[in-house]
Amino acid sequence: MILGEIYRFYFIIRVILSYGLDELMPVTRFTFLLRMGRRLFFWIPNQHAEQALGERLRLALQELGPVWIKLGQMLSTRRDFLAPSIADQLAMLQDRVQPFHGALARKHIEHSIGESLEIWFEDFEPDPLASASIAQVHTARLKNNGQEVVIKVIRPDIMPIIQADVRLMYRLARWVPRLLPGSRRLRPMEVVLEYEKKLLDELNLLREAANSIQLRRNFAESPMLYIPKVYPDYCSKNIMVMERIYGIPVNDVAALKKQGINMKLLAERGVQIFFTQVFRDSFFHGDMHPGNIFVSYEHPENPQYIGIDCGIVGSLNKKDQRYLAENFIAFFNRDYRKVAELHVDSGWVPPETSVEDFEFAIRAVCELMFEKPLAEISFGHVLLNLFHTAQRFNMEVQPQLVLLQKTLLYIEGVGRQLYPQLDLWNTAKPFLEDWIENQVGLSALFRAIKDNAPYWAEKLPELPELIYDGFKQNRMLPKRVYLLTAELREQRLRQGQAYFLFGIGATLLLIGTFLLLTHDTEVSLVPAWLVVYSIGIVSWFFGWKRTV
Repeated sequence: MILGEIYRFYFIIRVILSYGLDELMPVTRFTFLLRMGRRLFFWIPNQHAEQALGERLRLALQELGPVWIKLGQMLSTRRDFLAPSIADQLAMLQDRVQPFHGALARKHIEHSIGESLEIWFEDFEPDPLASASIAQVHTARLKNNGQEVVIKVIRPDIMPIIQADVRLMYRLARWVPRLLPGSRRLRPMEVVLEYEKKLLDELNLLREAANSIQLRRNFAESPMLYIPKVYPDYCSKNIMVMERIYGIPVNDVAALKKQGINMKLLAERGVQIFFTQVFRDSFFHGDMHPGNIFVSYEHPENPQYIGIDCGIVGSLNKKDQRYLAENFIAFFNRDYRKVAELHVDSGWVPPETSVEDFEFAIRAVCELMFEKPLAEISFGHVLLNLFHTAQRFNMEVQPQLVLLQKTLLYIEGVGRQLYPQLDLWNTAKPFLEDWIENQVGLSALFRAIKDNAPYWAEKLPELPELIYDGFKQNRMLPKRVYLLTAELREQRLRQGQAYFLFGIGATLLLIGTFLLLTHDTEVSLVPAWLVVYSIGIVSWFFGWKRTV
């Protein structure tokens, strides 16, 4: 196992160096030592020097496997962080990963359904429609009704690669706090655990099918988002069959404009969909990179998203939802005191944190940003700066929010690509204010009464008996308090007697020890030290009995 991890670690370093990706390292005082280590321990030249850096990065991530491809997919949406040449190359990882052979896909599909493919499907296309890091999809038709479908099939032999990378990530996560003590609050082990869970969930297509059905139900008849229909009778752990959709890839801005899509409304709806999923449903698509999002050709003036690949979803409990919404609103209102108090109240920073100092630190970072128009402020940059600020106050990473943060970065990246003037703040603020009002206002009270009414109705016949038991318990309460007080008083008396006997016993044992060291064996048939020792032991015994 350890040898496998060592080999995998060596393989990762070798791939990085063979593509010359050490050029991405920032120039620091350690850069010279790192490059010296390259020559001493690896001596691997850049074997792709003729290719551009962005293309080399894409090919390296593709060669390293699905865990690294997922990283590239996330980075591809952050064009405010990356050069366009690199972002364009990483965008190709979203649905143009090197496919595996169609005959192998057919074999796996038939193995999963247990019968020949022609029994259930016709017009199966061996060449994949799209190929991603975890699976690829092929088109076909259902034989019983002629419905166009896509068949998603997991890549063969992918599990050992993922397991090796995850084991290596765990080992690195254990070493990070030792090498960088300040990183302990990042909770790297919990972050890796959460990432592993989401990755393994994505490998189970039955889970993805269930997620798709739930999201489709949440947005039934919605003009904002359409989730394709799933055919559960044909699904298994390794394959999933769903309705084939036709749409424009969300990152094909030229095609969207040619279709006459309302780009401003489209970008705003992306933000609205995200906040609806998080706060209304507490069930959000956690992998909304451009390869998984399309736009319908219909109704360009009232554009509708089409979402696929629902293998990764997230949810928040009521407490996290409430604190998150209040943090957003306080930040929108520049109420930094409220932001600091919410961080302390939610336990995201230690309770002994000075709210005044934390507020001042947040203000120092954020006020400079708000000097720019809201539409020009990157929410991603704000989150990163807030995170670095909170690090000084020992803020721990919240694993349940890691997926949410990643999804929000996706949404902002896509939204600004569609409509660079997107005002994320003003788009989100009204939604969050309405949600908070619904959680604490009269409507929330009436909703709680409505939700609990069946339970109360069930318990209503028991109410007289419960009231009688309550009065009975109330009458007996003084007697129980008296008995408890008497028992406590007796226990303290016994404890005092035990301490007294322990003290007497210890004193007699010390006296007996002294007599033993000084006694004359011819003076008495029964030595004094033995008598004293015996009395001391008896005292200890009775002292112990008083404590039982």
